[in-house]
Amino acid sequence: MADIRFGIIGLGNMGTTHARNVSEGKVPGLVLTAIADIAEVRRDFAKKTIPGVTIFNTADELIESGLVDLIIIAVPHYDHAPIAIKAFAAGLNVITEKPAGVYTKQVKEMNEAAAASGKLFGIMYNQRTNPVYQKLREMVQSGELGKIKRVTWIITDWYRSQAYHDSSTWRSTWKGEGGGTLMNQNPHQLDLWQWMFGVPDRIQARVSFGKYHNIEVEDDVMAYFEYDNGMTGEYITATGEAPGTNRLEVSCDMGKVVIENNEIVFYKNKISEREFEATNTKPFGMPECEKIVIEADKSGGEQHVGVMKSVVSALNNGTPLLAPGYEGIKCVTMIDSMILSGWTGEVVDTRNFPDDRYYELLQEKIANSTIVKKDQQVIDTV
Repeated sequence: MADIRFGIIGLGNMGTTHARNVSEGKVPGLVLTAIADIAEVRRDFAKKTIPGVTIFNTADELIESGLVDLIIIAVPHYDHAPIAIKAFAAGLNVITEKPAGVYTKQVKEMNEAAAASGKLFGIMYNQRTNPVYQKLREMVQSGELGKIKRVTWIITDWYRSQAYHDSSTWRSTWKGEGGGTLMNQNPHQLDLWQWMFGVPDRIQARVSFGKYHNIEVEDDVMAYFEYDNGMTGEYITATGEAPGTNRLEVSCDMGKVVIENNEIVFYKNKISEREFEATNTKPFGMPECEKIVIEADKSGGEQHVGVMKSVVSALNNGTPLLAPGYEGIKCVTMIDSMILSGWTGEVVDTRNFPDDRYYELLQEKIANSTIVKKDQQVIDTV
């Protein structure tokens, strides 16, 4: 089959990573033909380091060039949906970086444009390639764990200093990123959560905005998830803890599963806790349990390259995508629900998320932004 002509929109950290992976032949069937970036310094970098590739000043120029079949969008969050919509209208296949967008309203519009175009739509949820999480998902779906009772994920091991937040005027602002740690660091984990356990039916969160840093967006979150089937969840994240923690704990009828340090441990009951409860007569009786280390590749998987290979296979062979772009709305709904609950104190119904209301509240936050960026020594008043 002919090579798929690939274009990158945005040559920042992630765009450069994708360019390197494709240029080095790590994704067979994909050939890098075009790059677009609004920054001259990045265009100059591309000209010097990536020969044989056409460089454009804007996304529109690349999309209209006729030089690509597939693009990846690796620009600030707010621009994901508008660029994707233009690309679908031009008949291109699209991968977007995470998150799918900032607010549910724009992500739904992007999904509608993708469906109308009939083109492939993927999202860079590269953590789905991690064999450890693939194995846990398999255990959940197979019924091996029985009913899931509670899931707790403490994910605080991405410390960010004030210098990080000050590194760009758009970073960690409502106008530039549309959120903080939930919108920037957490989309992969929140996608894995919904991929393994589904989207919670209701979310309530205590969210701190600028608790550890001079920023206006969230940097500390404690959320409570509820499901109609009785399962509950706790999601705890922050960027101000050092050293941090990454521990996922799943309590289920058949015991407990813990993922930490990229290792799965199953504390397996010999019989279901519910079965034990129905027959036990001893006041302090409890099920017998054995500790089992589950075998799974700890390498982390192919990550970005794995997602790209899935896209190539889908285009050439019609195989299912590992990370369909349409599923990006699930993560954004969870993020927006936590932020909305943090703003209002409400329990948010994710199944009937108030798209318009959230958008209006976000616009108010943008309009009232007055965060001082120390590296610029100016006040960014939006």
